[in-house]
Amino acid sequence: MAQETTQQAPPSAPTAPARALLPFILPAVAVGVAASLVFVGVSTVAEQLQRVLWGPLPDALGVGRYSVLWMFVMLVATGVAVGLVVWKIPGRAGPDPATLALSAPVMPPAVLPGLVLATGLMLAGGPSLGPENPIIAANVGLAAWLGGRLLPRTPGSLWPVLAEAGTIGALFGTPVAAALVISEALAGQPMRGRLWDNVFAPLTAGACGAVTTTLVARPTFDLGLPPMGHPHWRDAVAALVIASAAAVLGMCAVYAFPYVHAGFRRLRHPMLMLPAGGVVLGALAALGGHLTLFKGLSEVGELARDPQGWSAGQFATMTVVKLAALLVAASCGFRGGRIFPAVFVGTALGLCAHALVPAVHPSLGVATGVLGMLLAITRQAWVSLFTAAVLVASPSIIALLCIASLPAWLLVTGRPQMQLRADGTPVR
Repeated sequence: MAQETTQQAPPSAPTAPARALLPFILPAVAVGVAASLVFVGVSTVAEQLQRVLWGPLPDALGVGRYSVLWMFVMLVATGVAVGLVVWKIPGRAGPDPATLALSAPVMPPAVLPGLVLATGLMLAGGPSLGPENPIIAANVGLAAWLGGRLLPRTPGSLWPVLAEAGTIGALFGTPVAAALVISEALAGQPMRGRLWDNVFAPLTAGACGAVTTTLVARPTFDLGLPPMGHPHWRDAVAALVIASAAAVLGMCAVYAFPYVHAGFRRLRHPMLMLPAGGVVLGALAALGGHLTLFKGLSEVGELARDPQGWSAGQFATMTVVKLAALLVAASCGFRGGRIFPAVFVGTALGLCAHALVPAVHPSLGVATGVLGMLLAITRQAWVSLFTAAVLVASPSIIALLCIASLPAWLLVTGRPQMQLRADGTPVR
C-alpha cells in the first residue's frame, strides 16, 4: 500500500470577532479627525502667509512678485527664518529630515511646536517640499502623547499607525491611499489574523481624515486633462519609455542626495546651512521660473490647464530645475516631504514627452511620468500607482500604469533610497 504523503494545507488565519475590533473605532475616528484638522490648519495658515509674502508685500515695496530679486530675497529669508527655528526653538524642529521616511518615529511633545513652525514657514516661503512628512510626524507625536494619557490601556503601538493613516487620508482626500500604505508596511511584518482585520482601525482613521479634509477644504487631485480613449500598442510603448525615463531621472537625484547633503553638513550650523540652501534655491528659481517654487500642487494644475502653453525645452527645464530644487531643499535642512514636488517633476516630464511627440496623450505622459518619478523618490509602489491614477481620472490608463510600473520598479528596487542613516550613508 502506497504511503500517504499528502499533507493538509495549513489553515488560514482566523478572522477577528467584531467585539475585538469595536473598541478601536472611537480612537480611530478621533485620531483621523484630529490629524485632518492639524493638516488643514497648518496648510491654511501657510497659504495665508504665502499670499502676503508673495502678493501685497512685494507690491508695497515696488518689487515684482516673482522677479528674480524677490525670489532670491524670499528664499534666503525663509532659510534664515527656518534656521532660527532649528537653532533656537527647543527640540531643533526634530531630527535631520534627510534621515526620515514617510513613517515617522514618535517624537517628544516639546519637539512638535518647532517642527510645525518650521514647516509652515517653509511652505509659505517657496522651497520645493510638501507638508506630508512633518505633518505625519507631528500627528504621530500628538496621538502617542494624548492617546497614552487618555486611554492608557490601549496598546501604545496603535497610536502612530492611526495617526499616519489619518494624515495620509487627509493629505490625499481618500482613505485608499492610507490603506495602501498600511498594507504595504504590514507586508513585511508578521500579522495576527487576516489583513483586513489589521487594517480595520487604520482604514477607519484614514476615512475620517479624508472625509474631514473633504468637508473643510474640498481638495482635488484631478488635473482636468482630457480623458484617454481606448489604448493602442503605441500607448503601451510610450508608457514603458516615459515611466522608465522618469525612474532613471529620479534615481539621479537619489544617488546625488548623500553628496549634496554632506556638502551642506560641512557648514555645521543651521544658520549657515539653511540660508545657503536658500541662495541655491534662489538661483534655481531664477533659472526655472516661479512655477518651480513651493510644494508644486497648485503649479501642477497650472501646467495641466494649458499643456500646449510651453515648449518641450521649457518643460524639460522645469523638470530638471524642480528636481534639483527638491534635492537641495531636502539636503540643507528644510522640514518637508518629497511626494508633492516629485509629482510636479513627473508632470513636467510627461508634458515634455507630449510636446516632443504629440502622439503621446498628455494624460498618459503625466500619469507615467509621475509614476516613475514617485517610484524612484519614495519607493512606495502603491502610493505611486494611486497618485498617478487619480491625477488623470482616466480608467483606461490604469492597465498601462501597471505595465509601466514593472520595468520602472526593476530600475529602482534594491538601490539606494532618498533617505540617509545617521552616519550619512543611504538606506537601501
